[in-house]
Amino acid sequence: MCKKGKFLLIVLGMFMAALCSAQQARQRLTSFVNPFIGTATLWDSTELGYKPTHRAWGAEVFPGASLPNSMVQVTPVTMWRSGSGYQYEDTVIYAFAHTSKGHWNLCYVPLIAVSGDVSPESYYSRFRHTNESASPGYYQVYLEKYGINAEVTATLRCAYHKYTYQKGGQKKILADLARSNEKVHEWKIEKSGDNAFSGYQKTGSSFYFYAVTNHRIKDIESLKDGNTEVRIVDFYDNKNPGDPLEMKVGFSYVSVENARRNLEQEMLNKNFDQVKSEAGNRWEQLLSKIQVSGGTADQKETFYSTLYRSFLWPILLSDANGQFRNAKGEVVNKGFRYYSDPSFWDDYRNKLILLGMLAPDVATDVIQSITDRGAIKGYMPTFFHGDHASVFVAGSYLRGIRGFDVKKAYRLLLNNAFVNGAGGRPYLKEYMERGWIAEMDIKDPKLETVAKAAVTKTQEYAYDDYATALLAKALGDEENYSKLMKRTGSYKRLFDPATQLMRGRLANGAWITPFNPEEPYYEYMYREANGWQSSFFAPHDPQGLIGLYPNKAAFEKKLDSLFTIPWKNYEAYNLTSFIGQYCHGNQPDHSAPYLYYFIGKQEKAQRILNKILNEFYRRGPERLAYAGMDDAGEMSSWYVLNALGLYTFSPADPEYLVTVPLFSKVVVDLNGTRFKILKKGNGEKISGLTYAGKKLPGYFIKHSQLLLGKELIITTDTFNKEHRQ
Repeated sequence: MCKKGKFLLIVLGMFMAALCSAQQARQRLTSFVNPFIGTATLWDSTELGYKPTHRAWGAEVFPGASLPNSMVQVTPVTMWRSGSGYQYEDTVIYAFAHTSKGHWNLCYVPLIAVSGDVSPESYYSRFRHTNESASPGYYQVYLEKYGINAEVTATLRCAYHKYTYQKGGQKKILADLARSNEKVHEWKIEKSGDNAFSGYQKTGSSFYFYAVTNHRIKDIESLKDGNTEVRIVDFYDNKNPGDPLEMKVGFSYVSVENARRNLEQEMLNKNFDQVKSEAGNRWEQLLSKIQVSGGTADQKETFYSTLYRSFLWPILLSDANGQFRNAKGEVVNKGFRYYSDPSFWDDYRNKLILLGMLAPDVATDVIQSITDRGAIKGYMPTFFHGDHASVFVAGSYLRGIRGFDVKKAYRLLLNNAFVNGAGGRPYLKEYMERGWIAEMDIKDPKLETVAKAAVTKTQEYAYDDYATALLAKALGDEENYSKLMKRTGSYKRLFDPATQLMRGRLANGAWITPFNPEEPYYEYMYREANGWQSSFFAPHDPQGLIGLYPNKAAFEKKLDSLFTIPWKNYEAYNLTSFIGQYCHGNQPDHSAPYLYYFIGKQEKAQRILNKILNEFYRRGPERLAYAGMDDAGEMSSWYVLNALGLYTFSPADPEYLVTVPLFSKVVVDLNGTRFKILKKGNGEKISGLTYAGKKLPGYFIKHSQLLLGKELIITTDTFNKEHRQ
């Protein structure tokens, strides 16, 4: 080949490489999101940690269309009274519900297109995953029974259904309003015009809807079969019978009229592709706040899928005009967006801090919402045990979020900490007087035994006291700061020196006997955990926890045991996937691996974190199963933060524990300020930490430092084999 030809080949190669690089740079981050990750269930005993006799709880997430923290989640229902309504192993679809969380509630207003003769008992349709797809803000599935290709997308308060009939036939919408994941008390559906119908479904609250269709409505008929009753919306055929059936539905927790207004404002004058595109763009805008490079394609898919999952709850409850129903049921407008309560016991640990980092305006309005409810009820919302609203409020305020009435919120948190009563902390009087909570005297307790979960409550109340104390100090309330700080060591009173574990005590001070720290309980001594999993929780006082042991070597040996003593085949719905006794499938011991940092063994922590990151989020034959329940985004947020290299070890404190990130480069946008994280080396041991060119004194970096917009450089070395033994 002549020199000219070789030169042209070189130039062409350079051009193609540059083009490929440019295409990669333009690749949308939403393309990395797989909404089906988390929808599958684990059945394999080696991954579960025991031989299952029933279906374990998966991540319990939904694959349907939604926007970040929106009112509407339009998603297929494959099983009623399941976590999200969707289980990947199922083969039929009942309907498209319009609310979903990942717990055993919601799934409101089920609607679906049908055709021909319909049975109220068996209207559901088979489907196959080969004819199913999803992306942020969009879901599609082929309904085999009716020959219908179903597509849905959404805005903040509205759902858009598009049904393309492959076989022709009479177009119909079936409404199964007597059913949801909660008990339905009332429901109604009626024709509201030639192309509109409306109604509501009342469970604990009323969820109103107003739907507009592109086909004229003939009538709405009732179909009954025994105790089962559904409604069928029948349509006249359009001039072109091949036209899809399209339905735009507005929703509201206030009224049908507000549902109609929400529809008019957000969706009515838009076509399906426009709404789908806008939904994707909304997610792209959020996902773009964290940009990663240097990892594998698989790691990027898992990362952006978990980041997506982290922003689906809490949900919006107020309408486009600002109205919402407060805790009294009154229709009000307070000038902020009204949100549901967060899942505090789960996601105070990480998700709510991530929310504040990337969407501080939403975090602000969530705090205003819980404060509004608290002002009516007298307490901040509680969840299982403590008032972890304290951690969220304090952590957000100390990170610089200021757009809420902090003094009003603080007064309510003081009620939670000091005022005994319904709606506040259970057993608070006992906790304040004794300094710890005694467990009930129960013979032969079982997994399902209902008691006080006294150990867990004592531990978590101590941490909530610490969080409220931090806010007290920031607001200049030295008196309450002192009172609360004195209570933060309450957890120590349940440390048994003989077993070197946290152990329940009876009211007379005697230790619970017999005591098997490997046996799990739902509410006896511990909440959803056993003695091993519950013995390493003191995120506000790791040195105090370590000080309960004879020395650091003794503590290290005990902590090692958490990760090495085998799980003894105990089966519990929400305790799945173990490293020794450590359970990543549930929250109680999620802070345990980081305790190695405080005894000079950071690399041992990272070895465990790497195992979790690489093995516990893409499990099962389809690689679509989490190690356990996502719990409204906590499990997902754990992955996001550790993949970045910043974890909220004590979320009430405005700082992050630095871990080894998965990616060589991370750029994070904190409300307009961009900072970088650079990883040098691929080892487990952090040998150097610098920020803005200066060495960090330890492993923590403050939120205020990140706001300077500089570079955090994490240098790593390989973890020596001697350390592994």
